[in-house]
Amino acid sequence: MANSYLTRTPSSTGNRRKFTFSAWVKFNFNQLENNSRIFSCGSATSAWVSAYINANGTLQLAIVEGGNTYDILTNRLFRDESAWYHLVFVVDTENTTANNRLRMYVNGEEETSFSQRNNPTKDLDTQANTASKPIDIGSAENVGYSPRYFPGYMSHVAMVDGQVLTPTSFGETDSTSGIWKFKSPSGVTWGTNGFHLKFENSAALGTDSSGQSNTFTVNGTLKQSIDTPSNVYSTLNPSFNLSDIQLTEAGMRTKNTNSNWKYINSTLAAPSGKWYCEHKININGGYVMVGVTDMQYATSQDKNSYTHCGGGTGGVGFYNADGDKYLQASSSTFASSYTTGDIIGCALDMDNNKVYFSKNGAWANGSGGYGSSTFDAAVGAITLPTTNATYGFAVSVRSNAVVQSNFGTGQFGATTITSAGSNGNGSLFEYDVPSGYYALNTKNI
Repeated sequence: MANSYLTRTPSSTGNRRKFTFSAWVKFNFNQLENNSRIFSCGSATSAWVSAYINANGTLQLAIVEGGNTYDILTNRLFRDESAWYHLVFVVDTENTTANNRLRMYVNGEEETSFSQRNNPTKDLDTQANTASKPIDIGSAENVGYSPRYFPGYMSHVAMVDGQVLTPTSFGETDSTSGIWKFKSPSGVTWGTNGFHLKFENSAALGTDSSGQSNTFTVNGTLKQSIDTPSNVYSTLNPSFNLSDIQLTEAGMRTKNTNSNWKYINSTLAAPSGKWYCEHKININGGYVMVGVTDMQYATSQDKNSYTHCGGGTGGVGFYNADGDKYLQASSSTFASSYTTGDIIGCALDMDNNKVYFSKNGAWANGSGGYGSSTFDAAVGAITLPTTNATYGFAVSVRSNAVVQSNFGTGQFGATTITSAGSNGNGSLFEYDVPSGYYALNTKNI
């Protein structure tokens, strides 16, 4: 939602003392600034209520009213760019227990450890649900500050006017995995200014689905994402090998300013099936490899000191920008070189333990050149060294090289694909996806 936001100005006042706000969010940690707004209610710097995430990853819920600031600020840090977080914020100034007047939950669990807590006075009237006081989603635009846009994705944003609800109204624990997951709210009494934004209609992203017709106006270039809490797409892993690597753009842009090779693997992997991704290259005076790695091998290495997958003895298959392939520690001629602006496709066949590569839609023939754009003509398979393994995608860079990856969302980092190839099972890639290959996401796996 960076550089865009939604806004609505209520025409009538609801409950100013009690409301529940719920949203599923996924953000770019490296683009956070202090007070990156999740929502704001109000029209002046001297009076507002808001929830936001700060540059260090802390969450904050705050009320400014009558010259006073009331807030809770977490000790816990939230920095996982690959994850969808379910956030629930509750304001209930009518509560007789002071510590229950401001509450927040993350993925179904209540946060109780705060670096600061300033409880509001009992029965305080806030700017929320107040006639003529705008509600902003993803911005502080109308409370008189700099925009402080939320840099990331949001899904199923909901506000219930006049009720205190728990996270179970919007999510539930999966009985098999134990993971907190989305569920559609039902049986909710939304109140005068309540709303539920599903973002289902790409032509009308501010449409309210609560039945209250409290639709929002879109400001800026808000885009619909196919990465949702119900279907999470792979990114590169923000918890892996970040001693020199700069991982930005929601885990899709990799850069290494160091002269030593460093690699980073995908968050999702698979022991079987056929999988596809694309990488947009910017050599930038440096060096690049893209490929796949056995996840057990990757996680067993010293992530902060190990050089790159092509330099070890584990299960890896990489394609270097100079045209060589790296299989474990050995290299040999594979295809012609690639450079800045080229898009390298990677097709991982775990059913036959092979990986194929393309450049700008043409498939490498394995003997120094490229065949046609038809995948069946490709003869350049790299046979992977580890059988009965779980492989994922990986990127290796050094000396200021940059790679922007697209795992099926239609985005090379922050850059949208220029055209959409065929197939992909609903995913969006620049070039045609080979028949039977799919994006790495939770539904396909």
